[in-house]
Amino acid sequence: MDRFRESRRFSRRDLFVAAAAGGAAALAARSVPAGSTLAAAAVSPAVEPDDAIRRLTEGNARYVAGTMTAFNEDLSLLKAKTAEKQAPFAAVLSCADSRVPIEIVFDQSIGHLFVCRVAGNIATPSVIGSLEYGAAVLGTAAIMVLGHANCGAVTATMQNKAVPGQISGLFPYIRPAVDRAGGSLDAAIRANARYQAALLQHASPLLAGLVKDATLRIVAAHYDLATGKVSLL
Repeated sequence: MDRFRESRRFSRRDLFVAAAAGGAAALAARSVPAGSTLAAAAVSPAVEPDDAIRRLTEGNARYVAGTMTAFNEDLSLLKAKTAEKQAPFAAVLSCADSRVPIEIVFDQSIGHLFVCRVAGNIATPSVIGSLEYGAAVLGTAAIMVLGHANCGAVTATMQNKAVPGQISGLFPYIRPAVDRAGGSLDAAIRANARYQAALLQHASPLLAGLVKDATLRIVAAHYDLATGKVSLL
């Protein structure tokens, strides 16, 4: 509950203004009718939401300690088990940074995590839709929005300088968090993870309904590049 209150430091108006700026609210507002094909395909999560967070936390502890077990599983067996279907227990919205390899960070093997990666770990329309699919159809019991130290996307948003191509298209999604960080990069990175987690819950009626039903938890976290530790925010 404390973490949920923390995410609500951003006002409801802030959340929807940012979603509208990027077009996310228009997509996420499509609720799923009870009798739809998507609703019929929804499955019960393989684990409870709290258990999903625990498994992520314990996996990261093994990674930090250098006692990983995921690679011990037989690769051919894993491929055979996941060729026809998948049943990930959790989803992770992560930055695209090459230093944050999600399955390795959480010591999970093929088929265990539903991963969305985009610079700045931002909740764009396509990301929201992907995470809705993971939760409603695949049965993921938790969504973790994972920010990381020295995030280039957050840094660029803070600097607000001319950038090549369409890189500046990331900035509107991150700006609300940066504006509340008081000039601190670390504070902005952590605020951005909390903000995107709150946006997922408040801009998506589908995800909000699953959270209300206690079949899904949405949390924010921070990855320390130097130590490898993931800390819940």
